[in-house]
Amino acid sequence: MGDSTERNPKCLIPLAGKPLLEWQLGALRRAGIDLITVARGYKAEMLEGNFSTVDNPLWEQTNMVSTLACAFEKVASSSCVISYSDIAYSAGHVRAVADSDGDIVVAYDTLWRDLWALRFENPLEDAETFVHENGRLVEIGARTSDIEAIQGQFMGLLRFTPNGFSVVKEYLSGLPQEAVAKLDMTALLSRLLAEGIRISVVPVAGQWCEADSMSDVVAYEAELERYDSQGLKWSHDWRE
Repeated sequence: MGDSTERNPKCLIPLAGKPLLEWQLGALRRAGIDLITVARGYKAEMLEGNFSTVDNPLWEQTNMVSTLACAFEKVASSSCVISYSDIAYSAGHVRAVADSDGDIVVAYDTLWRDLWALRFENPLEDAETFVHENGRLVEIGARTSDIEAIQGQFMGLLRFTPNGFSVVKEYLSGLPQEAVAKLDMTALLSRLLAEGIRISVVPVAGQWCEADSMSDVVAYEAELERYDSQGLKWSHDWRE
C-alpha cells in the first residue's frame, strides 16, 4: 500500500467510499454475526468501534497466525468466522461459511480468473494452487505454472469450530516459537493438510475483492464505475 498506510492500518484504507473494515463489519452483521472481535497490530489505537478488540504487541516481529493466536482466549470457545483485514465480501459469503459443515472451513472463489486478470497482466504470477476433492481441500499455497492446479482462490474467509481451534492450538504448540512467528494462514493450512487434518471447502462465485495494493483499489473502483454507468453488475461487486 506504500504511503497509504503511513498514517492508517490497512483495513482503514477507503474503497468505493468506505474503509475496508466498514465493508467487513456490515457484511458480518447482515449475515447475523453481532459478536465481532478485531485483532489489532499496527496503529491499534485507531481501531475502535462497536466491536471488541485484542492486541498483538509483537505485530512487527510476527505474522497473521500469531495475531490470530492472540484472540484464541476470546473467540475459540465457539464457532467463529475469521476474516483477513484487506478483503471486502458479501454477507452471502459469510453465511455460506458460517452454515457449512466441518471444523476448519475455507471459502474459495470459482471466478478468481476474472479478478486476477484485472489485477495482473499474468494472473499466474500471483495465483497459488488450490486443489479440492469431494468438498475437501487437497493442496493450497504453492506456486504453479499449471492453470489446472488452481481450481479456485482462497479468499481469506474461514470458519473454525471449537474443535478446529483445538486442532490448531495443539499443532502450534508443537512448533518452535520462531516457526509460529513466521506463519501466515495459507502456510498454516498447508501444514495442517500435511498432517492429515481435514479442511473443508465452500465455493463462492465472485462478489468479493482483495486489496493488496493501491493499484488494486484503483482498478476495483474503475470497474465498479464502469459497470454502474451501464446499469450492470460486476461479477466481483460485493456491495449490497
